[in-house]
Amino acid sequence: MRFLLLLLPCLLAAQDYDLVVANGHVMDPESGLDAVRNIGISAGKIKAISAKPLKGRQTIDAKGLIVAPGFIDIHSHGQDAENYRYKARDGVTTALEMEVGAWPVDAWYRERAGKALVNFGATSGHIPAQMAVMHDTGTFLPRDNAVNRATTRPEARQILDNVRQGLSQGALGIGMGIAYFPKSSREEIYDLFTLAAERKTPIYVHMRNPGPIEPGVIDSLQEMIGNAAATGASVHIVHIPSMAFRQTPMALEMIDRAKKHGVDVTTECYPYTAGMTEIQSAIFDPGWQERLTISYADLQWPLTGERLTEATFKKYREQGGWVVLHHMPENVVKLAVTHPGVIIASDGIITNGKGHPRAAGTYSRVLARYVREQKAMSLMEGLRKMTILPAQRLNLPNIGRIRVGANADITVFDAAHIEDKATYDNPAHYAEGIPYVIVNGVPVVKGGQIVSGVFPGIGLRR
Repeated sequence: MRFLLLLLPCLLAAQDYDLVVANGHVMDPESGLDAVRNIGISAGKIKAISAKPLKGRQTIDAKGLIVAPGFIDIHSHGQDAENYRYKARDGVTTALEMEVGAWPVDAWYRERAGKALVNFGATSGHIPAQMAVMHDTGTFLPRDNAVNRATTRPEARQILDNVRQGLSQGALGIGMGIAYFPKSSREEIYDLFTLAAERKTPIYVHMRNPGPIEPGVIDSLQEMIGNAAATGASVHIVHIPSMAFRQTPMALEMIDRAKKHGVDVTTECYPYTAGMTEIQSAIFDPGWQERLTISYADLQWPLTGERLTEATFKKYREQGGWVVLHHMPENVVKLAVTHPGVIIASDGIITNGKGHPRAAGTYSRVLARYVREQKAMSLMEGLRKMTILPAQRLNLPNIGRIRVGANADITVFDAAHIEDKATYDNPAHYAEGIPYVIVNGVPVVKGGQIVSGVFPGIGLRR
């Protein structure tokens, strides 16, 4: 018996893992690990992290490459096979629809089960829940009934019940887009914060008003911080630079100070100077030029690449579709990208190869432009914003980390050559310099190419 006990460590050390990622430079922002290590993976989990060689039935030689936790995109509108391919090639192993969300929630998860290249998940969406109750004819965002009138009290109660139902089905929080419902009362929004506090789950919100014209972004941010402080709810503000524009420094200061006073508030950004939304939405109701401080020429139609005029704006607004808004200064974007508390998130979607480059290049762009080229932050800091920060916001303990027992979601990349290739004129370009991506222990990118016929992504729920 004593001999067997002495032999047991040797037997364990010699075991074969399903997959070994060997000789890579492992960087884990949660633990601070920053060294060459070998990672043993079995049954979709990280089973060993060792300075000594490990044996695996499959081995990926990552010598000279960075081995990091898989990137987590908490604001990914593209929730289909086309978009999951771009995500995987950009190093993303988890892509979540947290702003618009889903409703009904169970049906949304069932639609993707067993068909996903990467992990997926959604909030209980106030937007689709309200569109359903008000019989709005929009598909993704509201465009008529839910835009043009306020809810009745019975409708407001039904919408709240819908959102509550989605939480009971395991949604990852509450998604909210106040800007798309200009008639929303302060009371309705406060009621949703109260629900979030009761369920101890965050709200992910597109705030009420952007820009400097009052009531603008500062009023909107005060509403969110005030509601969170009053109810005890957690709130995540989506894409702060595309709401605050040149007031981004003040907005970030407000968020930082609120945190210091005990309010659970976080925010995110993408590394581009242009946003994108539906042209038929309330964002472009009369007065949009003043609110957004842009003109027709600052709008770009992704399907053709053209910049808009008054005539084409009217034409496409009637038709409906996505439009790109060139409206953020680069210094504002850089400030947000490099701010220690700001999460990186894409807000991306591509449809039949058309859309915004952020859907395909957000994570590689941050690592290439702001880490390698501009040296505006360290590589570890850049990775922190893509991995452990979003994992902590989500309160999901087994993603965004390289540690024993965590899900084996891993991105392997070449720090010297990682680069985004997507552009506004041609967003359908895969990122480069990411030869391997592993989701739940299964390689989905190998040799820089998508692995066909594998669907290891799982639906993440509360």
